[in-house]
Amino acid sequence: MRIAFIQLCLLGMSVSFTPMPISFTPPPLTPPPQRTEVVVAAAADLKFAMDSLVATFSKNNPDITIKVVYGSSGNFFQQIGNGAPFDLFFSADIDYPRQLTAKHLTLSDAYLYGTGQLVLWSKSIDPAVDQMNTLLNSTIKKIAIANPAHAPYGRRAEEAIRHYDLYDQIKDKLVLGENIAQTAQYAQSGAADIGIIALSLALSPAMQQSGGKYWLIPADSHQPLEQSFVLLPHAKDNKGAYQFMNFITTPEARAVLKSFGFSQP
Repeated sequence: MRIAFIQLCLLGMSVSFTPMPISFTPPPLTPPPQRTEVVVAAAADLKFAMDSLVATFSKNNPDITIKVVYGSSGNFFQQIGNGAPFDLFFSADIDYPRQLTAKHLTLSDAYLYGTGQLVLWSKSIDPAVDQMNTLLNSTIKKIAIANPAHAPYGRRAEEAIRHYDLYDQIKDKLVLGENIAQTAQYAQSGAADIGIIALSLALSPAMQQSGGKYWLIPADSHQPLEQSFVLLPHAKDNKGAYQFMNFITTPEARAVLKSFGFSQP
């Protein structure tokens, strides 16, 4: 083609050259995928109530996966302070979420979702007969409570024991669970003769089927177990986390929590 062009020019012919247009279509921009998994850190007393809440939520939101990690509120508080990638934190008390908010480590204020209750629970003896004095029974060798160092239910259990002036008499029998779920397991398995556990766990199918009995410890024997949740910075772009948070405030969710013994605000 170059030779033909030169020959035409030598013959004095006018030649016009129109360059071929170049078309460039940029590749389509793909937005980052919306996260569909919500990671929840939940106090161990919520195990069965939260499982029920997640099942109810998932029926209407099949595209959102709720993954729940259970443990002690104090341990979660430390982990979140160190940047653990949780989207929501459900605490067994309101203080930990408030502390996180004060440190600007949350996206929301602390929302009260219920007030927990303590019970004496045993497979071998009926606590309703002697109530708190059951702990003085000579057949009771081990008494399970959650570790007061990081479990709100453990702190309230110790307060109730001291309220009835029993602590010095039974302190050598205390067996500490890492969280309230492990405490309930000690009592259920027989590793402890009796346990001070959450009503929400005593009402669970597993505990009811094991044949144990419980007595509700009066609420005036300890500080209230006001339980709350907060939205965490990791949930900033997670629409599912906001949806689950809003669901918890609905009458349907509150009815589930009430059925597991959580008094409603």
